[in-house]
Amino acid sequence: MKPVYIGEDAELQRGHLAAACRDLYRRGWMPGTSGNISVRSGETVVITASGRSKGAMSRKDTVMVEPFEGLPLLGETEWPSAETSIHLALYQQLPNCGAVIHAHAPHSTAVAALTGTNGSIGQVVFENMELAKGLGSVDPHLVAVPVFANWSDVSRIASDVTAYLDGSAADAPPVLLIDRHGVTAWGHNIDEARNRLECVEEMSRLTLLTGAFGAGVAKETAR
Repeated sequence: MKPVYIGEDAELQRGHLAAACRDLYRRGWMPGTSGNISVRSGETVVITASGRSKGAMSRKDTVMVEPFEGLPLLGETEWPSAETSIHLALYQQLPNCGAVIHAHAPHSTAVAALTGTNGSIGQVVFENMELAKGLGSVDPHLVAVPVFANWSDVSRIASDVTAYLDGSAADAPPVLLIDRHGVTAWGHNIDEARNRLECVEEMSRLTLLTGAFGAGVAKETAR
């Protein structure tokens, strides 16, 4: 394995990551062992270990991986989350991405289930929602969030994400949905990624409360 640079903040990041997981667990967004968080540290990525209760997360339940294949670095004793390949796809495509959160926030997950397109990449278009400003959108009144197919082979989802960002990274919002599988958000750090996650979850909640499908929200195939 090629040596990679480990950031000086790696151990501190482990603690921040674990605390963020516990917080999202208490909110009901990472029930049981579901969900995962990662942060970039130098050339490496620190991510939640596979199969760990998010309500009892500690820094020992994290693993440092190399940035391309997602294999644990020498000396690590845990195995990374099954969705590591999606996190790495985002880091590879987005140089300014410093943290990624994948959660099973209930309203976003429901919207993803209602708008999945059976294999192709779909979109949920949120219109005229003030909260969209929290995503840093060029046009906060019209935000198109992609909805990816929930392939059992997670690397296939990662490939879809890579292909999508290859064509739209400059304009893509910092969030994505996976059919029947939740929401992923990213940012410069965990706080920014969590803020964006909260924005898309609340937009999804308001959409479901108001019955805005067909009005403020449209389901369509991504171009």
